[in-house]
Amino acid sequence: MSGFAPEHDDRQRVRDASDIVAVVGEHLALKPKGREYVGLCPFHEDRNPSMCVIPAKQIFHCFVCGTGGDVFTFIQKYHSMGFRESLEYLAERGNIELTKFNPNGEPNNSGAGVPFEHTGIGKKEIMTANQAGQSFFQTILTHPEHGNLARTIIEKRGISDDMVERFAIGASPDRWDGLLKAAQAKGLNLDALIGAGLIKAKDNGGHYDALRNRLIFPICDQIGRVIAFGGRIMDEDDSPKYLNSPETPVFRKSTTLYGINHAQRAIKKERTAVIVEGYTDVIACHQAGVEHVVGTLGTALTKGHATVLRRLCDTVVLLFDGDDAGIKAADRAIEVLLSETIDIRIAALAGFTDAKDPDELLKRDGGAAIFTQVIAESVDLIKWRFDRLREELKGAGPARITQRIEEELAKLSDLGLGELTPVRRSLMIRQVARAAQIEEGVVIAAIRTGRSRQRPSFTHQADIEQVDGEQESYVEHDWAPNARETLLGCLLYDTNLWMLMSSEERELTSTTLYGSPLSRIVADALHSSAENGTGTGLHAVLDELAALGDETGKNLVEAEQRATMLRQFVARDSEAISSRVTRVFNECIGAVTMMDARNVKHQDTNDESADEAAKLKAFIESQRMNRKKFGRSGKNMLSGE
Repeated sequence: MSGFAPEHDDRQRVRDASDIVAVVGEHLALKPKGREYVGLCPFHEDRNPSMCVIPAKQIFHCFVCGTGGDVFTFIQKYHSMGFRESLEYLAERGNIELTKFNPNGEPNNSGAGVPFEHTGIGKKEIMTANQAGQSFFQTILTHPEHGNLARTIIEKRGISDDMVERFAIGASPDRWDGLLKAAQAKGLNLDALIGAGLIKAKDNGGHYDALRNRLIFPICDQIGRVIAFGGRIMDEDDSPKYLNSPETPVFRKSTTLYGINHAQRAIKKERTAVIVEGYTDVIACHQAGVEHVVGTLGTALTKGHATVLRRLCDTVVLLFDGDDAGIKAADRAIEVLLSETIDIRIAALAGFTDAKDPDELLKRDGGAAIFTQVIAESVDLIKWRFDRLREELKGAGPARITQRIEEELAKLSDLGLGELTPVRRSLMIRQVARAAQIEEGVVIAAIRTGRSRQRPSFTHQADIEQVDGEQESYVEHDWAPNARETLLGCLLYDTNLWMLMSSEERELTSTTLYGSPLSRIVADALHSSAENGTGTGLHAVLDELAALGDETGKNLVEAEQRATMLRQFVARDSEAISSRVTRVFNECIGAVTMMDARNVKHQDTNDESADEAAKLKAFIESQRMNRKKFGRSGKNMLSGE
């Protein structure tokens, strides 16, 4: 593809500075396994590490869901970014200045600078609106008049200047049109601000600020991008006390944790995440040096939260105030425990201190030591539930005790206790039996007779229908590589094989000959890469796919995964032995050539005007030549080696 040389150079420079083990390791826990690294795949419900990271090839691949690619693909998939965003993210990480390049003098189609009238309000526009909102709220905090009350509250709460800066705390003015007027003065996209939930439309026309007279807490994703805002009242007569941005294409409450961008390194180090209830609790913990702490946004712990956290740690400690809402939130966590491979523990301040929350506790002398003790003496969720059950049943007779224990066991069974992996099921049964003070056999019997909750089975990644209008999706059921696709895999594995092919043999990989849309895209990129002189290797083809995505404005991550899968199929079947790859390559050429010849014969037999004898003679001759050159078709030349 012409015109992408500067950006191609940027890609290579950024890739060279972005070791895939280091990048993936910053997002999830990896363990060495031989010359590779393995970890839980973040792209499907993985219970046993099925994703491998291969340093020598600088790629990753999941053998269960098929997701794979290079470092750019990983960042795109993990953070729901376009290619350009992933390039900029990794460039910033590696302290690399990107070339200011604009093909054809037009904005690129990765999302940056795309005209609103052509794309509508998408993720990029909402992120830009959030950045503008954050800048406005931080400016208001420093304003002599409009920020005075907010600064007083911050000082009264003991939030340090460092924490104000770290968490980008701001304020909204006590007026209906503060942000609205600022946005209009700067010519900002009003529709994007509405889409982000910062501006609302009046029923009778006009618009107004959604967050007014509040202390503002920006809510960030794992890499620090502002995706939403939380606002706490400054006038105690106002309501509600807390107000969050509505859900948008970039913000989901059920998967977002406040402070995760600042806490993730500490969580990985401690192998534990502590979850508290409010923004100020999170900030107070970080200010006290306890940094493996995050907060949910007015919701209980969800499967989405657990999916994020299990990539970073093994244990989650829920710290709640002890009120009814906190107890209910802890009760609902049992479903998460039985659906994700993560341990959950419960901690409460009651019994250790009369402080009502971590914020109050950590402002006291010795508060940090008490807080640490509370976390250290947290109780396993199963034990906590049965401890509460025993407290409830004090003085009850055998019939009532039996009834309640059977109800609890039935609930655990319904929630999937019997559907865990064998090792985890055995450990959980032992834990339940110990907590309930009954025999393990009783728990096993309850699981057998209980109702099993039906869980959705995992489907191939290509079966996932994308609901995001900005992305292109292809649905391919039960896909497996055929000989022609395996030929692509050989070329992706060893770029030198392309040079050994005749022009006729190269035609065997023509884009139009592939039935799969994803394989057609890969074949097209491979041919373009070969013509450009960058070769047919995996990284060159992935670069070509990224450039094609920029050029067309489509997200081709699934095609990048297909290319990686094809290469990995060949690497696995040949055991990464070069001579065997060449043998597979030759077998595929023979098989595809013969298949095409049979197809030609089949087409010709339907043509009544053809010379049947001449066609048959030509077909027999082509069969002889193919066998002479490639060996008999169908013979597994790898077996027995």
